Amino acid sequence: MHEHSAQPDGHDLASWEERYRDSPALWSGRANAALVAEAADLPPGRALDVGCGEGGDVLWLAGRGWQATGLDWSEVALARAAEHAAAAGLTERVEWVRGDVATWQPPDGAYDLVTAHFLHPQEALRHELVPRLASGVAASGTLLWVGHPYDEERAARWGGDRFATAAQVLADLDPAQWDVVTAESRPRSGDEGGHHHADEILRLRRRG
Repeated sequence: MHEHSAQPDGHDLASWEERYRDSPALWSGRANAALVAEAADLPPGRALDVGCGEGGDVLWLAGRGWQATGLDWSEVALARAAEHAAAAGLTERVEWVRGDVATWQPPDGAYDLVTAHFLHPQEALRHELVPRLASGVAASGTLLWVGHPYDEERAARWGGDRFATAAQVLADLDPAQWDVVTAESRPRSGDEGGHHHADEILRLRRRG
């Protein structure tokens, strides 16, 4: 759920570890609404959630029959995610991998679904990151990228190039390899809460 390189102040690894330690639950534990909406119709297979945090999306997928892997750089978050999986009886359906999104390479074509929510890398990193993560998607598999729309207040602190539209993320990929299923800015429902009122959602299906 977090971008792991060239972060704004307070978003480096040490700061995230401290943030997790200072809170018994940094996130709600519920699956992201965009994932629920976009993945509910997919047949279960192997899934990768990039920036998984405390594992809410991974556990939702595992509960629906997926063999799900969560990647994050926070040792504290991954330990907490493993505890949640055990409590839910899903340990055998999940795998937790500690790694840096900025450099971690997924196995080629290993996943039927690769999902990434709210990473917000700088533009230069995004151009490299999106194709790298997409390389993990199997033929006929799905890539789901979800981000916040441009936010003037946060852009002033983080840099405006961290906020990409669905169309901009799509432009990072070879169009000959993908069919577009969803590419839109989707309003959030009132019960999702948070500072943002919409999500930039890109869902693609790899041809093959």
